[in-house]
Amino acid sequence: MAPNRRNLLAASLAAPLLGRGARAAWAPDRPVTITVPFAAGGPTDVIGRLVADGMGRSLGQSVVVENVTGAGGTIAAARVANARPDGTTLLFHHIGHASAATLYRRLPYDVLGSFAPLGLASDAAMTIVSRPDFPATDLAGVMAVIKRDGDKLTLGHSGLGAANQLCGMLLQHAAGTALTSVVFRGSAPVITELMAGRIDLFCDQATNTVPFLREHRIKGYAVTLPQPVPGLDLPTAADAGEPSLLMSTWHGLYAPKATPAEACDRLSEALRAALREDRLRERLADLVTDPASPERATREFHTRFLAEEVARWRPIIQAAGQYAD
Repeated sequence: MAPNRRNLLAASLAAPLLGRGARAAWAPDRPVTITVPFAAGGPTDVIGRLVADGMGRSLGQSVVVENVTGAGGTIAAARVANARPDGTTLLFHHIGHASAATLYRRLPYDVLGSFAPLGLASDAAMTIVSRPDFPATDLAGVMAVIKRDGDKLTLGHSGLGAANQLCGMLLQHAAGTALTSVVFRGSAPVITELMAGRIDLFCDQATNTVPFLREHRIKGYAVTLPQPVPGLDLPTAADAGEPSLLMSTWHGLYAPKATPAEACDRLSEALRAALREDRLRERLADLVTDPASPERATREFHTRFLAEEVARWRPIIQAAGQYAD
């Protein structure tokens, strides 16, 4: 009887190990598609393709990017939410995924309930900028002009749900007054109008504004991260007296909710492997963007962070009364 008991004990101890081995061994049986909800060539697309390239090497399988645009990213998100949950259809989205939970009052999916977060991929500072002759020399001066002139001032953005629209909303919330919003098709035309002096203010990713700031073609006041951006002579908003102006354009990777845990674990591991690659890190530096830390590129952190971001933006959007539907 003793040998049998020993055999049973050995089998019971081996079972969890076999389970862990099976989970680690998961691999996609066909190419993986990462759905990007914005047009090719933009920051989300560029970062998504870098991630896809690195993940493909880790998974030993082709990982391709498909651009599915429209409705502030919600068309792409709905497609992934309803895709077969086998680990081969993923979503790569930015901060707009969290804000959509409030901006859209009738979504065909649940931002928190329809997806399995796999990890954050990157963070980019937002910059508060103006036309070259705007009558302020620092962020305190900008806030004073906003409070004085209110809706006489124009604020550019590229549509509801865009990161720059959210940042502008945050700026107005901090100032306690509304500006006149002017909507453009992307960041580039906003910056063109800003340089020409035809709009007053903009709050956009450093990725887009840094070249023009360095050439002094627009005026900069602060970055919205807790730490300064290397090579950019701007204080943080907190150091400039506005600690509530804290925001990054973050990107994260998602699978459909019912995707098996072993697939999610392996995909998350592949994301972290991609973020360790020198090639990706160098390219992100060119985009004035930081790769997510190993801790932030985990399923657990991403799940908590997404819920926090949904909760953070809800009162700001509701106070502004700006909805996409």
